Amino acid sequence: MNIVILLGSPNRQGSSRMLAESFRQGAEEAGHTVEMIDVAHGNIHPCTGCIHCGYEGPCSQEDDMETIRGKILVADMMIFVTPLYYYGMSAQLKILVDRFCAFNSSIQRKHMKSALLTVAWNSDDWTFDALEAHYKTLVRYLNLEDTGMVLGYGCGTPSMTKRSSYPQKAYALGKQLS
Repeated sequence: MNIVILLGSPNRQGSSRMLAESFRQGAEEAGHTVEMIDVAHGNIHPCTGCIHCGYEGPCSQEDDMETIRGKILVADMMIFVTPLYYYGMSAQLKILVDRFCAFNSSIQRKHMKSALLTVAWNSDDWTFDALEAHYKTLVRYLNLEDTGMVLGYGCGTPSMTKRSSYPQKAYALGKQLS
């Protein structure tokens, strides 16, 4: 399976990347091809709502999105990776998701698999409720098959995350993919 990891953390050495790398290791050991795209540091502009794309065509903006679009459309699975920012995904990942409007139908027709990897400082039982709801809505709307979520409660720093069970859970999620 061809997997694309959409890394939405502005922290290049943070907890989100730690989960992404753990997932990648497990998936590659299981025989899958994995490409990580650092969308937080890519040249991706917000959607302007101009509808130049006609909801299934090229975007009028000149940035990295056409390259990323190509990588997503040859993938069999998308992994959404984000730190929890004010109970939602990072703005960097949300900008990318908003740009899906130029190829929604193409994504929907693929019936891709997906997963969510996320971390938060907070460890209240409701910490991820809003992000989970958003992710599940994306799964439903884009006709994705959810293969799981790793919700890293109490992972405010990389050292906290490293001492937690969440990197192992991300690894196991990648390793069990068929």
